[in-house]
Amino acid sequence: MKKILVTGGCGYIGSHTIVDLIQNGFEVISVDNNSRSKATILEGVEKTTGVKVKNYTVDLCIFDDTHAIFQENPDIAGIIHFAAYKAVGESVENPLLYFENNLNSLINILKCASEFSIPHFVFSSSCTVYGNPTEIPVTETTVLKEAESAYGYTKQMGEQIVQQTVIATNIQSVLLRYFNPVGAHPSNNIGEIPVGPPANLVPAITQTAIGKLPQMTVHGNDYPTKDGSCVRDYIHVCDIAHAHTLALNYLIEKRNSSNCDIFNLGSGNGHSVLEVIRTFEKVAERKLNYTIGPRRPGDVVAIFANNEKARTVLGWAPKYSLEEMMQTAWNWELKLNRDENLFATKNATLN
Repeated sequence: MKKILVTGGCGYIGSHTIVDLIQNGFEVISVDNNSRSKATILEGVEKTTGVKVKNYTVDLCIFDDTHAIFQENPDIAGIIHFAAYKAVGESVENPLLYFENNLNSLINILKCASEFSIPHFVFSSSCTVYGNPTEIPVTETTVLKEAESAYGYTKQMGEQIVQQTVIATNIQSVLLRYFNPVGAHPSNNIGEIPVGPPANLVPAITQTAIGKLPQMTVHGNDYPTKDGSCVRDYIHVCDIAHAHTLALNYLIEKRNSSNCDIFNLGSGNGHSVLEVIRTFEKVAERKLNYTIGPRRPGDVVAIFANNEKARTVLGWAPKYSLEEMMQTAWNWELKLNRDENLFATKNATLN
């Protein structure tokens, strides 16, 4: 089995990708300092796959600690780099934090990949690199506009760093531009666990529905869209995860047409915030308590993907509908709530 290093392996997309990699015959090790994640998610990975994954609790911004992982694992055959801060709003408020963390960690990983001659590198990029596009759906050749947030800038810069690095090294790379990952693994063993108030739409919806949040805010209803709310391309996290396995095999089998290829990962459909809320209400059979607030800095008006390249070149196809995305997200929220109630009951009994 080829050994793959997954950075940010305890995170939302990272943990789902680890499951997909294992189920497709890869050996996986993880590095995650758990500053924005919970190490316990790997217990869910083990429950799903039967495999216990080793995690290195390392800050990738510290080069010597990062380097030590590669010294201990000279047989790493590929890297999938997820580790990054990802909250758009926070990045607007604290841009230096995002530039420092997201770019330094990437540079250190690429330094090690080059030194240890690791041939395959998959980079977690984002549709935020497109900025506010003048035409949608966007393709991989759509001209990138100015990013709307520091997070978006780190993804634009990250892509440039990878592209320049592969020119000077033997690394072969794929850049995967995600749209909006949502949902949870159908096993209900892993899903999204926001640290602090949720910055993304679907966790805000499910936490409001379960009562963790008293109310959620829709950020703007005066955009030039069909109902005034922002339009995004929502894609199930398991569909996103499987694309990483396909991208790795694409590189391993030497099917890549260049040393740095780019793929959009989206459903190809645009859904407004209010449409997603209505879909959730239908699936969960309950009304959501939400209010309309002002626009949020950093948000683009509308974006969704043309995913034809990923379909034809990688053989990738999204499998989950918006209803299934909402259902798995809701199932996961219900499970988290049951687990929290059980923990509270045990503590009360012990005390």
